[in-house]
Amino acid sequence: MLAAFLCALLGFALVVQVQQNRDGGLSTLRQDELVRILDETTQRSDELEQQAASLRAQRAELASGNDTERAAREAAEERAVVQGILAGQLPAEGPGVELVIREPGEQIPALVLYNLLEELRNAGAEAIQLGDLRLTTSSYFVDTVDGIVVDGTALTPPYRWRAIGNPETISPALNMPGGALAAVRNAGGTTDLQSVDLVQVEATASLVTPEHASPAPDPG
Repeated sequence: MLAAFLCALLGFALVVQVQQNRDGGLSTLRQDELVRILDETTQRSDELEQQAASLRAQRAELASGNDTERAAREAAEERAVVQGILAGQLPAEGPGVELVIREPGEQIPALVLYNLLEELRNAGAEAIQLGDLRLTTSSYFVDTVDGIVVDGTALTPPYRWRAIGNPETISPALNMPGGALAAVRNAGGTTDLQSVDLVQVEATASLVTPEHASPAPDPG
């Protein structure tokens, strides 16, 4: 019991001593020591503020860089889609026209059909399909003894065209006196042109690598 009492007394004394040291703390220091501690605290506070400002600037720079990179990537993807549609690399859908040309008599000359393609382009058609072929800027029409050959593929009538664009522009352009459809009828063909709210151009063209052309150097 005596040992327990002595241990309890010793513990109480230690607690009192620690509390006194804690309460005494800064009050027991000399003025020069207090000034030194204040200077160190102020200096450390300034260093921490500088670090925080630097981190904020880095965060803003990273956020701006991410936004710029994301915007550039989205713009590149959008350009790739547009170029893919115009180059015939991607399927497309939208308003436009559907045209069926039949040959009750003689074969319609390839030049007449090619002029029809040009008239569609001039009227703003953005994607054009003839039969199962996607027509592009490099498409060609050739007369043969067996019929019309388009981009190396023989086609037989009826010729079914699908073109995506503004039908209010394309239809009048094709139907104008002396225009593309008039030339088809003068060649003995019949035409059936319809404006459609949703035209689906599903065929795609193979990418042809330029044989002679190459990108021009950057003038900058």
